[in-house]
Amino acid sequence: MHLKNKIGFLMMSKNVNLTVFLLFVVLVIVSLVSLYVGVYQFEFGIIKTIKIILFNPEILNSTDFFVLMQLRLPRIFLAVIIGAGLALSGTAIQGVFKNPLATPDLIGITSGAVFFAAITIVFNSLFAKMLSASLQYSILSIMAFIGALLATLLVYKIATYNGKTQITILLLSGVAISALVGAGTGLLTFLSTEEQLQNLTFWTLGSLAGTNWHKVVITAVVTLLCSSVLVKKGKILNALQLGETEAQHIGFQVQKTKKQIILATSLIVGTCVAFTGTIGFIGLIVPYILRLIYQANYIVLLPLSLLLGSIILVIADTVARILVAPSELPIGIITAFMGAPVFITLLVKNKKQLS
Repeated sequence: MHLKNKIGFLMMSKNVNLTVFLLFVVLVIVSLVSLYVGVYQFEFGIIKTIKIILFNPEILNSTDFFVLMQLRLPRIFLAVIIGAGLALSGTAIQGVFKNPLATPDLIGITSGAVFFAAITIVFNSLFAKMLSASLQYSILSIMAFIGALLATLLVYKIATYNGKTQITILLLSGVAISALVGAGTGLLTFLSTEEQLQNLTFWTLGSLAGTNWHKVVITAVVTLLCSSVLVKKGKILNALQLGETEAQHIGFQVQKTKKQIILATSLIVGTCVAFTGTIGFIGLIVPYILRLIYQANYIVLLPLSLLLGSIILVIADTVARILVAPSELPIGIITAFMGAPVFITLLVKNKKQLS
């Protein structure tokens, strides 16, 4: 039996390594395609343009350089980072809740961010009088992040008693807080002007437009730090599938782990929403696809979700840019079209457990 387990482990390791390699190759390919396609066409073609930048930048057209280095490259990098962060967060949350339908939205992170962003948009003139010009530029992102963090802390406080967090209470309080701040967002939408309504609608549907290297660096730092925590939780998430009591008997610190996962996912999702608005379903699609191959082995699912999430969001953003060119679709519409069939499939598969 020991030999069989060892052989099975070696075979899985080879399969995982192969999957990582293939996903990385696909990510490079879709990123290069995204870099090349668009309304603007480079004078020398994208491959030659990159070679010129690396070896002979003085002969490059200034417009080509600006489009490549200040528009498309940071946008692709941000798509890679946010796709990885959202996918990893969704996978970790599903492991904690032991439910393939769970996403970070359930604990109010996205709703809190949207509500505070709506406050910023509707009362923009008031913020303009109170803040300096440099701070006005980033106030929407700051407020969205604060909203996400406050909503998460409130939900977590409600669900925690005597140092223990009840997952059922956490989910129910998340739904309640989401409904409450959703009502507030609806009221602000009703009070908004036509221009504010347009900005609010586009922001709540998600977009990578307006990306710059400043946003990329901040998002990368937060996502990298939080991801380094989450990817190490594979063993305990596997143990949690047997039940919290069993995981504690094995020797895992269940309550501490739940706190770490909830905080890390809140930081990742809050930062992503702060810079790009609401991008849904990435945290649902990616774990579902990976489970078709690797079941519920979170040691494998967590790291692989980083790559697959990046691939899916880069593809979605590319489609959003070119589908109605020269205009641009909100990326949340694309991810919703991708994720809704997966959600329906999961509902059908789990309807006996949900009834």
